[in-house]
Amino acid sequence: MLQRQVGGKPIHYLDSANSSHKPNRVIDAMSQFMREGYAPIGRSSYTLASDASNAYEAARAKVARFINAPSPREVVFTKNATESLNLAAQSWGRANLNEGDVAVLTHMEHHANIVPWQMLAAEKGLEIRWVPLTADFQLDLTSLDSLLRGAKVFAFTSMSNVLGTINPVRELCDAAHRAGAIAIVDGCQSVPHMTTDVQAWGADMLAFSSHKMCGPTGVGIFWARESLLDAMPPFLGGGGMISEVRLDGFTCAELPAKFEAGTPPIVEVIGLGAAVDFLSEIGMNEVRRHEIELTNYAYRALKDRYGDDITIHGATNPELRGATFSFAFRGVHPHDVSQVLDQHNVYVRAGHHCAKPLMRLIGANATARASMYLYSNENDVDALVEALDDVSSIF
Repeated sequence: MLQRQVGGKPIHYLDSANSSHKPNRVIDAMSQFMREGYAPIGRSSYTLASDASNAYEAARAKVARFINAPSPREVVFTKNATESLNLAAQSWGRANLNEGDVAVLTHMEHHANIVPWQMLAAEKGLEIRWVPLTADFQLDLTSLDSLLRGAKVFAFTSMSNVLGTINPVRELCDAAHRAGAIAIVDGCQSVPHMTTDVQAWGADMLAFSSHKMCGPTGVGIFWARESLLDAMPPFLGGGGMISEVRLDGFTCAELPAKFEAGTPPIVEVIGLGAAVDFLSEIGMNEVRRHEIELTNYAYRALKDRYGDDITIHGATNPELRGATFSFAFRGVHPHDVSQVLDQHNVYVRAGHHCAKPLMRLIGANATARASMYLYSNENDVDALVEALDDVSSIF
C-alpha cells in the first residue's frame, strides 16, 4: 500500500491516528488461518476447532503480555475501543453509580469517552466534572484533587487524538485512587506508539483498538482488573457468555468469556496477535524513539517554512506529544487544505476528529491533522511541507 503510486506519484499516508496500515505478516496470518485453519472456537471439540481455540487464546495471551496485564483472563475482546468504553460505562457504571455520583472526564476526550458517560448520567442523574486545559494544551491539574473529591470514576485519554498531548497516566491514576475513584484509560492513541504497562500505571481499566496498531478492524480490547470484572454484570447476553441457562435464569461463564457473547471476531483476533508480534519484535521503545525524531523534524520543517502562517495545536516539545499534528493554515478551511493536499497524494484528515468539545475550546470547528507512525519518514513530512505551498498559491 505504502509503495503504491497514484497518478504516477508516490502516496504519503499521514492519517495513522485514524487507522494504521497492516504489515504483510498480519495479512498473511489472517489469510492462512482462513485458508487452512478456520473453525468456530469454544463450542466444538474436534481437532480443527480445538486448534482455532488455542490460536485465539494465544492471541489473548500476547495482548496481555503487550500491556503487562497480570493475567490473560483480564483481556476481553470487543468489536472496537468504543464498545470497550461503553462496556465500562454500561456494566461497571450502571452497577456502581447512582443519582448524585460523580464521574470526572477531561476536555481532551474523544466522543467515545464522553457520550457513554453522558448517556449514563442522563439515565441515573450523575454529575460530570471536567478537567480543563492549560494554555499550552496540557491538562490543568492544579484543581485535580478538588475535581475528584467525592468522585467514583475518572476516565481519561492517555494521549489526545487532536493535540498529540501525552498525559501523565500514573499521576492521574494515583489521584483517582486517593479520591476513592477507579481510573479508566482510553489508550487508543498511546498503546500503538509506546510501551504500555497497566501495572506500572496503576490503572483499573484500559480500552484500545487493533486497527490503530497495525492490526485489523473489527476487534477492540478491554482490560480491567480481575476483581472488577468478576463483580461486573455481563454487558451482552447470549451464547458463549453462559455456563448454564434455565427457564428461571442463567449463570455467567468464567472470565473472560463472561463478556464475549456470540461468535467473536476470530480471524481479526488472529490478525491482532500477529500485529502484537510485529510490534514486539520491533520494540515499542524503538517505535517511540522513531516518532520523537520524526515529530521534531516535522515541527521544525513546518514552522521554519511557514512561521506564524501555520498554527500547530499542542506542545512544542516532542517528548510531551505524539506524532500527531492538528493545524490551521493561513485561515484556509481544513477541508480545502485536505483537498489540495490530496492532489499531491498527501493524505491527512480534516474534521472535528470526534472531539467537538475540545475543538470548541481551541476555537475551531475543524482542523487538518497529519499523523505519523512507524512506517512514516522524513519524505512524508517533506511532501506535506511542499504541498502546503500549493494551498498558499490557490487560496
